[in-house]
Amino acid sequence: MPWMNLPNAITLGRIVLAVLLAPMILADSFWVRAAAFVVFLVAAFSDLVDGKLARSRNLITDFGKLADPLADKLLLASTFITFYWLSHGGEPRTPFCWFGGTLPWWILFILFGRELFITVFRGYAAKRGVVLAAGKAGKLKAVFQNIATGAIICWYAAWSAAREYGWDTRFWHGVWLPFHRTFAILALSVAVILTVWSLGVYLQSFRTLNLQRGQSR
Repeated sequence: MPWMNLPNAITLGRIVLAVLLAPMILADSFWVRAAAFVVFLVAAFSDLVDGKLARSRNLITDFGKLADPLADKLLLASTFITFYWLSHGGEPRTPFCWFGGTLPWWILFILFGRELFITVFRGYAAKRGVVLAAGKAGKLKAVFQNIATGAIICWYAAWSAAREYGWDTRFWHGVWLPFHRTFAILALSVAVILTVWSLGVYLQSFRTLNLQRGQSR
């Protein structure tokens, strides 16, 4: 199999981990959700490794070009769709770490809408001879999405631990919950802002590259 190399194997591993994440997050158990957090960290960091390996070892393949963004989108879907379901009745004993205790639909619309638009727009740009590579804005967006996702997984794990170990204390209610909620809200808010901003950067890059291409003719 000429397409099978170490970077692609890592990408396939991230796809498997993304599939495993959803049922692990759904389990109302501290240890299972703590394991889900570890699995998510491995999946998130693997995204940094496979691309660097492919470029440094000249192992870039067509399969990798398709599988890598697929793995990223699958990881996003397996976490945020699960969060949305849990916050809208899937686990009524655990309020979501956002205003009102639920994950708003418009956050999912922004996160998934941006990914869908970029996928379609890259194909459109390629037909016009413009290659839109991943830039710093997209990478920064991914970093804060991962921070927010990790914080939310820990939020559900902490609530499971509170029920299992009886954490009905002043520290739990007066210190930890407000701190964790504030951190998760800030991380998710920055991730949403960067998602919109990175989309604008992509559109501006296309406009600039398209103008340069027209002038070079």
